[in-house]
Amino acid sequence: MTSECSLTVRTYECDSYGHVNNAVYLNYLEVARYEFLKDINFDYPAMIKAGYGVYVARVEIDYKKSAIADDVLTIRSWSVKKGAVSGVIAQEITRGDELIVEAKVTWAFVDSKGMPVKLPPEWDVAGLSPSL
Repeated sequence: MTSECSLTVRTYECDSYGHVNNAVYLNYLEVARYEFLKDINFDYPAMIKAGYGVYVARVEIDYKKSAIADDVLTIRSWSVKKGAVSGVIAQEITRGDELIVEAKVTWAFVDSKGMPVKLPPEWDVAGLSPSL
């Protein structure tokens, strides 16, 4: 399953060159991952309340083109790997047909002490597994 959301670049997200600051793309990707989790019926607030977390363990990001203020960007997210306690979500940011960013984010499911733990059945939703 691919989840999709859009946003408009705000002026304060741009650097002195007028481009979106590289670090801001991490925020864009995080917003989209949260939307992805909602779209696959992963109850993030209930998971937090139960004392668990989903930590980002690694981010691989390739910047392809620059985005500027007022650009409308689309962020797509989908699962490419899932194990017992971790997985990988692929993401891309586009402006129309132009690829702006490609990313892979490795996540780990953790307990209240921040230690990796196997996903309990209530959070091991189908959308976390890659589509065949």
